[in-house]
Amino acid sequence: MTTPTEITLHQKSKTLEIAFDDGARYRLPFEFLRVYSPSAEVRGHGPGQEVLQVEKQNVNLTEVIPAGSYALKLVFDDGHDSGLYTWDYLYELGKNQDARWQDYLRQMEGAGESREPAA
Repeated sequence: MTTPTEITLHQKSKTLEIAFDDGARYRLPFEFLRVYSPSAEVRGHGPGQEVLQVEKQNVNLTEVIPAGSYALKLVFDDGHDSGLYTWDYLYELGKNQDARWQDYLRQMEGAGESREPAA
């Protein structure tokens, strides 16, 4: 298991930067973290129960709370604060960020949804 050596919240660029003990360093956009929340609200309780997160382009991360020595609880300004982002999950998100983002954009397009909040 890899563990973070540094966690930096960049409000201006809306990214969470995480450096790991194996030398990997990832900058994860708030929107990306929000749409890939590990919560049951987003992932469902089993395969095929995932809920596509829409209109999250401008979401902000307001709090980063350590959960023991294994995870972070992220609090977003849209009220979402459930789900623990374990070190392994954050590492996997960083490692597979490009593929996951493209998959998300394809799902949004297929559903005819938008990343932008409704006016």
